[in-house]
Amino acid sequence: MTHTLEIREGDWSELGDIAGEIRRVVFIEEQQVPEDEEWDGRDDECRHFLALDAAGKALGTARLLPDGHIGRVAVLEEARGRGVGLALMEAAIASARRRGDATVALSAQTHALAFYERLGFHAHGETFLDAGIPHRNMTLSLHD
Repeated sequence: MTHTLEIREGDWSELGDIAGEIRRVVFIEEQQVPEDEEWDGRDDECRHFLALDAAGKALGTARLLPDGHIGRVAVLEEARGRGVGLALMEAAIASARRRGDATVALSAQTHALAFYERLGFHAHGETFLDAGIPHRNMTLSLHD
Protein backbone atom coordinates (compact mmCIF):
# COMPACT_ATOMS: atom_id res chain seq x y z
CA MET A 1 0.00 0.00 0.00
CA THR A 2 3.05 2.30 0.14
CA HIS A 3 2.45 3.26 -3.52
CA THR A 4 -0.24 5.70 -2.36
CA LEU A 5 2.09 7.47 0.07
CA GLU A 6 3.90 10.73 -0.49
CA ILE A 7 6.89 11.46 1.74
CA ARG A 8 7.54 15.14 2.27
CA GLU A 9 10.95 16.23 3.61
CA GLY A 10 11.59 19.63 5.14
CA ASP A 11 12.56 21.62 8.18
CA TRP A 12 10.55 22.25 11.34
CA SER A 13 9.22 25.59 10.11
CA GLU A 14 7.67 23.80 7.11
CA LEU A 15 6.46 20.55 8.67
CA GLY A 16 6.45 21.13 12.41
CA ASP A 17 2.78 21.95 12.93
CA ILE A 18 1.62 18.67 11.41
CA ALA A 19 4.55 16.54 12.61
CA GLY A 20 4.17 17.91 16.12
CA GLU A 21 0.50 17.01 16.22
CA ILE A 22 1.22 13.41 15.16
CA ARG A 23 3.92 13.13 17.84
CA ARG A 24 1.58 14.62 20.45
CA VAL A 25 -1.08 12.01 19.69
CA VAL A 26 1.26 9.01 19.46
CA PHE A 27 3.84 9.74 22.15
CA ILE A 28 2.16 12.02 24.67
CA GLU A 29 -1.41 10.70 24.52
CA GLU A 30 -0.97 7.02 23.57
CA GLN A 31 2.39 6.23 25.16
CA GLN A 32 2.22 8.71 28.05
CA VAL A 33 5.62 10.26 27.27
CA PRO A 34 6.03 13.41 29.39
CA GLU A 35 5.74 16.57 27.28
CA ASP A 36 9.10 17.92 28.48
CA GLU A 37 10.80 14.74 27.23
CA GLU A 38 9.02 14.78 23.85
CA TRP A 39 9.78 18.45 23.14
CA ASP A 40 13.56 18.34 23.56
CA GLY A 41 14.35 21.62 21.79
CA ARG A 42 16.19 19.90 18.93
CA ASP A 43 13.52 20.00 16.22
CA ASP A 44 14.87 23.17 14.58
CA GLU A 45 18.20 21.45 13.79
CA CYS A 46 16.62 18.31 12.26
CA ARG A 47 15.33 17.21 8.87
CA HIS A 48 11.70 16.16 9.22
CA PHE A 49 9.64 13.70 7.21
CA LEU A 50 5.86 13.46 6.82
CA ALA A 51 3.98 10.57 5.22
CA LEU A 52 0.79 11.65 3.45
CA ASP A 53 -1.88 9.42 1.94
CA ALA A 54 -3.37 9.95 -1.53
CA ALA A 55 -5.89 12.44 -0.07
CA GLY A 56 -3.09 14.47 1.55
CA LYS A 57 -3.81 13.35 5.13
CA ALA A 58 -0.68 13.14 7.28
CA LEU A 59 -0.25 9.63 8.69
CA GLY A 60 3.22 9.61 10.23
CA THR A 61 6.43 11.47 10.87
CA ALA A 62 10.12 10.98 11.64
CA ARG A 63 13.18 13.20 12.11
CA LEU A 64 16.88 12.99 11.27
CA LEU A 65 19.29 14.75 13.62
CA PRO A 66 22.55 16.33 12.43
CA ASP A 67 24.55 13.49 14.07
CA GLY A 68 22.75 10.81 12.03
CA HIS A 69 20.23 9.72 14.66
CA ILE A 70 16.75 8.96 13.39
CA GLY A 71 14.04 9.50 15.93
CA ARG A 72 10.50 10.46 16.77
CA VAL A 73 9.18 7.88 14.29
CA ALA A 74 5.43 8.00 14.86
CA VAL A 75 2.54 6.59 12.84
CA LEU A 76 -1.09 7.29 13.68
CA GLU A 77 -2.93 4.22 14.94
CA GLU A 78 -5.32 3.99 11.98
CA ALA A 79 -2.38 3.89 9.54
CA ARG A 80 -0.23 1.24 11.23
CA GLY A 81 0.61 -1.90 9.29
CA ARG A 82 0.32 -0.10 5.93
CA GLY A 83 4.00 0.56 5.21
CA VAL A 84 4.02 4.11 6.57
CA GLY A 85 6.85 3.55 9.05
CA LEU A 86 8.89 1.74 6.40
CA ALA A 87 8.47 4.60 3.92
CA LEU A 88 9.46 7.16 6.57
CA MET A 89 12.55 5.18 7.54
CA GLU A 90 13.60 4.70 3.92
CA ALA A 91 13.26 8.46 3.35
CA ALA A 92 15.31 9.33 6.45
CA ILE A 93 18.02 6.80 5.53
CA ALA A 94 18.16 8.15 1.96
CA SER A 95 18.47 11.71 3.27
CA ALA A 96 21.35 10.72 5.56
CA ARG A 97 23.04 8.91 2.67
CA ARG A 98 22.68 11.97 0.39
CA ARG A 99 24.27 14.15 3.04
CA GLY A 100 27.22 11.76 3.33
CA ASP A 101 26.57 10.17 6.73
CA ALA A 102 28.54 6.93 7.24
CA THR A 103 25.96 5.45 9.60
CA VAL A 104 22.54 6.15 11.03
CA ALA A 105 21.48 5.26 14.53
CA LEU A 106 18.32 5.12 16.57
CA SER A 107 16.92 4.10 19.92
CA ALA A 108 14.21 1.55 19.18
CA GLN A 109 11.35 0.63 21.43
CA THR A 110 11.97 -3.06 22.04
CA HIS A 111 8.65 -4.11 20.50
CA ALA A 112 9.88 -2.53 17.21
CA LEU A 113 13.31 -4.23 17.05
CA ALA A 114 12.28 -6.69 14.32
CA PHE A 115 10.92 -3.83 12.18
CA TYR A 116 14.28 -2.03 12.26
CA GLU A 117 16.23 -5.27 11.80
CA ARG A 118 14.35 -5.82 8.51
CA LEU A 119 15.80 -2.47 7.37
CA GLY A 120 19.32 -3.72 8.20
CA PHE A 121 19.78 -2.14 11.63
CA HIS A 122 21.72 -4.07 14.28
CA ALA A 123 20.91 -3.81 17.99
CA HIS A 124 23.74 -3.34 20.47
CA GLY A 125 24.12 -2.65 24.17
CA GLU A 126 21.68 -3.33 26.96
CA THR A 127 17.98 -2.57 27.09
CA PHE A 128 17.33 0.78 28.78
CA LEU A 129 14.30 2.84 29.74
CA ASP A 130 13.48 6.06 27.91
CA ALA A 131 10.33 7.82 29.13
CA GLY A 132 9.57 4.57 30.99
CA ILE A 133 9.58 2.53 27.75
CA PRO A 134 12.20 -0.22 27.10
CA HIS A 135 14.57 0.65 24.23
CA ARG A 136 17.74 -0.64 22.59
CA ASN A 137 20.27 1.27 20.53
CA MET A 138 20.59 0.25 16.89
CA THR A 139 22.87 1.29 14.02
CA LEU A 140 22.93 0.86 10.25
CA SER A 141 26.07 1.30 8.13
CA LEU A 142 25.43 3.29 4.96
CA HIS A 143 28.50 1.88 3.23
CA ASP A 144 27.58 -0.69 0.63
